[in-house]
Formats: sequence, C-alpha cells, structure tokens
Amino acid sequence: MNGPGHDSALARRLATAVPSQHRRLVTELVRTAVTEAIEAAHPGTVDSLDPAAPFSAQGLDSLAAVDLHRRLTERTGLDLPVALAYDCPTVQDLAARLLAEVHGHADDPAGPAGDDTSGEPVAVVGIGCRFPGGVSSPADLWRLLTDGGEVLSGFPRDRGWDLDALYDEDPEVPGSAYVRSGGFLDTATEFDADFFGISPREALGMDPQQRLVLETSWQALEDAGIDPTALRGTPAGVFLGAEMQEYGPRLHDAPDGLDAYLLAGNAGSVISGRVAYVLGAEGPAVTVDTACSASLVAVHLACRSLRQGESSLALAGGVAVMGGPGVFTAFSRQRGLAPDGRCKAFAAAADGTGFAEGVGVLVLERLSDAHRNGHRVLALVRGSAVNQDGASNGLTAPNGTAQQRLIRRALADAGLTPADVDVVEAHGTGTRLGDPIEATALLATYGQGRPADAPLLLGSVKSNLGHTQAA
Repeated sequence: MNGPGHDSALARRLATAVPSQHRRLVTELVRTAVTEAIEAAHPGTVDSLDPAAPFSAQGLDSLAAVDLHRRLTERTGLDLPVALAYDCPTVQDLAARLLAEVHGHADDPAGPAGDDTSGEPVAVVGIGCRFPGGVSSPADLWRLLTDGGEVLSGFPRDRGWDLDALYDEDPEVPGSAYVRSGGFLDTATEFDADFFGISPREALGMDPQQRLVLETSWQALEDAGIDPTALRGTPAGVFLGAEMQEYGPRLHDAPDGLDAYLLAGNAGSVISGRVAYVLGAEGPAVTVDTACSASLVAVHLACRSLRQGESSLALAGGVAVMGGPGVFTAFSRQRGLAPDGRCKAFAAAADGTGFAEGVGVLVLERLSDAHRNGHRVLALVRGSAVNQDGASNGLTAPNGTAQQRLIRRALADAGLTPADVDVVEAHGTGTRLGDPIEATALLATYGQGRPADAPLLLGSVKSNLGHTQAA
C-alpha cells in the first residue's frame, strides 16, 4: 500500500486482511457509516441500502452527507473532501474511492484512446426507436416503409386537449387548428418509473420526452448487446436533439410541490443530462435544438466527439412528443399545414406539412472499437457537416445555395464523390416552398456527373410518418 493514505487507520486495518477481502471490508464500512448518518438525520427511515443506488434516492440529504464525512474521516484516518458523498454518490463508488486513497490507484476512469481517429468511420452498433402506429423497433419501421403504410390518426384523447374547441376550419380563428390529425405515439403517457428509480410525483413533472428518451436509450444499448449499467464511470457521451413542447403548467401555476419537479422536468438540458445521470455516463451530455435538423446535428456532434477521443461511445438521436397542441395552432396561422395532415414529399399535390412524434437513438462507436468489442456494425457514418443559411430571404426560409455548400462539405468530409451516393433520405416536408429548394440543391450536387443508368433515388419517410420535428 503506497497511496496517500498508506499510513491511515484504514490502511492498517486492511493490512491485517487478505487482499481479496479488502473491497468487502471497505464496502461494509461505508454501508454502516451511511446507514448511521441517514438514521441520525431521519430516525426510522433506513431499511436496507442498495449499494448501487444513489445516496439521494435513499435518504442521504446534505445534512446527513456532512455527518457521513465526519464518520468516515474519523474511522479511516483519511483526509477526505467534505463533498465526498456528491463526488461518489453510491456505496460502491465511495468504497472504490476509499480503496484508491489507500492503494494509490487513480480514481478517475481511463479516457478513450488518444490515437488520431479523425478520419475513421463511426459505426452504428445499436438502434432504439418508437414511432406512431405501434412502431417500436427498426424492424417495425422497415416493415411500415416496405408496405407503404402510414400512421396518421386523430388528435390524442389522453393529454387533456380540448378537442372540440381546438378544431376550426377557418385558419384565422385564434387558438384553433384547421387539421384534426397527425402522427401520435400511443405510449407517450406510459413510463416505467420504478425501473429507473424515479418517484411517481417526479415522473409526473417530467416532460414525456425525457421519459421516452430514457427508455429508448436503454433499448438501443440492449440492441447493441451492451449492458447499460456497464457505462457507469465511462466517458460515454449523450447527444440528443429536442425542442420544448409545452408540457405541464408554467412553473408559477404548478400545483403545490410539483413546481420543483417541473423545473428540471421541462429543462431541455435535462433531456440528455438525465440519460447520462441514470447511466452514470461521464462524457459530454448535450441537448441540441436546431429545429428540424436537431437529431442530425446531434449525430454530427457525437461523431466529432468520438473521433476526437472525447467520448468512448455515444448515444445520439432525437425526440419529439407534443405535450400541447401549440405547434398545430401556430402553423395554422401561417397556413403551413396540409389540411388532411399528410406530408406529400416532393409531390405535385404537396400542400403543407403534417406533424408527428417519435424518438430514435443510435449507439455509436469508432469502427475500430466496434470490431475490438465484437459488436455488429449496422451502418457507417463516414462524414458529416453543419452550416447555417446566414442572412437569407427570411428567418425560416431555406437557402438552396447554403444547402449545396453543406452537401459538398459533407461529401468532402466523407471522402466521397456525388456519384458514390445512390439514395438520399431528404427533409421533404411537403411544403410548396421548401421541397423545390431542397430538390434543386440535390440536383446541383448529387445529380451531377452521374451515369445515365444510375439516377439518384430520393425520398422522405415523412410521407409515411409525418414530420417528427426534432426526432
């Protein structure tokens, strides 16, 4: 034992035991001290401690944390920080920290390899998704597409929307929508809170987007053959696209006690942050709101993080669940919705967009890591790019020239030519303005220098699902 605490009371105690028993002895020491600290602050509240569960979920508040620090300092003889219970928030974490203090092992996990991987493809090794129409897996989605199906339905009746007052065929009526349909998740109100150690009241204060992203991230990791609990303490990153969707009352209108949960429950940053918290992932946790491109930008950032060695693995994707009908009423004032609720991408009949919900999460690794870890490779991301229109013809109007520049930069980043690309999954919202601009940009880039017998295939799943916004 040659760590900073090699001459401590804990070190001397461990010196009398065989090394194989050290972790058990220290874990028991921590468990006893935590139990005593909680019991002293809140008598009669401790039943049994879960060594893997956060202290905060087991009754250890700030007062008990100070008492815990005192008890451990006295019993171990180590110079421990006052915020120890927050730096090491479980019995297991705290026991590992004490062992590291005695043995001199670094308590920070090794970061990802620092080799130059800037040009390495990123592998998709797992997928989790939920979309309207009962789509709960990639296989379900593929079946929907190959069957040419669609998932349009009436407005949901389980969200407290006043459906009678909401519809009006006159686009000028404030607070109304001239459509009655969209693509809605039938599981948006469901959540297995117990599985994630979340109380029913906290779950009520959580934006459904946070709930669905948690479940779908877990699903994606299992699809990749990765134990989600294995990410704890690793530099795994979480990159998720999302927009705020009007869930719940305003904070100052919330029922007594719910406002505290709504504060975090409606925060955009917590959509990614809660996933990282539940998994114990210590890489970047970033929620991206670039409107319709949010999930793609999230994947772009995740790939950059992996290639720079910042993240060892990344969860990337997007989510959209409409807590309120505001997007329908707002777009009705702008005459931007298709009256029948359908997106008719790149069609002569295109007459507006139709909104939908969904969530999709990818598990990404550097290709070399995927091979080394024995993970199946479902697809590769060879390159990507991000830009902005700048001072274009309007704040929300697309700019074809900027789109062309973006496509060329993405191809250059991937080391590909336009002729190497056979299929483009386009934005294609079914609007009379946006679709022609996008098609023109695609023709000016991917459409050039192609063999006559190899036309570019163009499509958009919005014709099947609707516009799933940030997802």
